[in-house]
Amino acid sequence: MRPEQPSNEPATPTREGGLVRLRVDVSYDGIDFSGWAKQPDRRTVQGVLEEAFARQPPGVEVPHSIVVAGRTDAGVHATGQVIHIDVVPYADGAYTRLPVDDHGVPELDRMRHRWNRYLPPDIRVLRARVAPAGFDARFSAVRRHYVYQVSDAPWGVDPLRRNDTLAWGRALDVERMNAASAALVGLNDFKAYCKQREGATTIRELQRLRWERVEPHLVRAHVSADAFCHSMVRSLVGEILHVGDGRRNQQWPVELLRKGVRGSTVAPAHGLCLVGVDYPPDEELADRAERTRKVRDHTELS
Repeated sequence: MRPEQPSNEPATPTREGGLVRLRVDVSYDGIDFSGWAKQPDRRTVQGVLEEAFARQPPGVEVPHSIVVAGRTDAGVHATGQVIHIDVVPYADGAYTRLPVDDHGVPELDRMRHRWNRYLPPDIRVLRARVAPAGFDARFSAVRRHYVYQVSDAPWGVDPLRRNDTLAWGRALDVERMNAASAALVGLNDFKAYCKQREGATTIRELQRLRWERVEPHLVRAHVSADAFCHSMVRSLVGEILHVGDGRRNQQWPVELLRKGVRGSTVAPAHGLCLVGVDYPPDEELADRAERTRKVRDHTELS
């Protein structure tokens, strides 16, 4: 794969060898990855995927880097990550003859099977298809969904869940946590909950922050937003956990928000998982991407 800059322009199939944009859905265990973005001498999700994509069958080439819906930090997992890649199709335009799904979209089953043979067991390609016109994995997205899991069992966490669940060790009051979380939902400046980057805004629309007890000692947070700034989800989780165990009052998280003072608690990465990315109807994809890019000219979205 040549180290060129990723393309954010829609690609459409042609029989003259033009690029075809593919939407690819992937899942990975983030424990042994140094985050999403490719880095020298580090094992990253992007790096491992691009190595697999470079091993194309004859007649297929991937000329650009892949574009991701949501960049994840080191140790963060994903079950619903979305990427796009632009490929040079088979010379005879064979995509049009592959099996199609219920919506008539070609399924690239053979290519997916080949990629998964090349990939290590902690990352899987779940689905690959020709993307609709105007699709951009990052800029067309309207929201991202995360889940954070916490065990409040006095003995810690089940050994089989140690890589995706935080052991808190103190009993958590879900009702208190939801009361504190509700005050944070909406369009706000989340600089108290973000690791700031120079020239980047920290204004985000937090659309959902809700806790539930799914097992006697397992608590799960559901977090959704149009986009997240760096460390935002883990910072929100970390501060609210202190409300849940009684060490902070219910007003503490919203007081931090209003003061704009960076909190001191960031929950560990391994309890966090990107579970889904939402996109508008196909006919609105290009417009959504264009509008998001205009915002991106002045901000940094994740």
